[in-house]
Amino acid sequence: MPQIKSAIKRVQIAERNRLYNKSYKSAIHTLTKKVFAAADALAAGEASVEQLDTAMSAAVSKIDKAACKGVLHRNTANRRKARLSRVYKAATGQTAPAN
Repeated sequence: MPQIKSAIKRVQIAERNRLYNKSYKSAIHTLTKKVFAAADALAAGEASVEQLDTAMSAAVSKIDKAACKGVLHRNTANRRKARLSRVYKAATGQTAPAN
């Protein structure tokens, strides 16, 4: 354990930030799972496109906010959004643009 007052404070701040980031990442994980579940339900005919849209919107919004606040790196955020977008397009029958 640190002995210097400023080092003690840094340990406390790091722990506080760790818990904040953990809760944010957990929320992102939950929202991502909801998108996957909504896509599977849409493919099975048990859900509507609106449900998938709302789940997708919430997940992308949370990911963007996490990247803005520094919880996620921007490339990580973009990769996760691209993954969700692929699932969304497959579930709604849209085709991906040709490269």
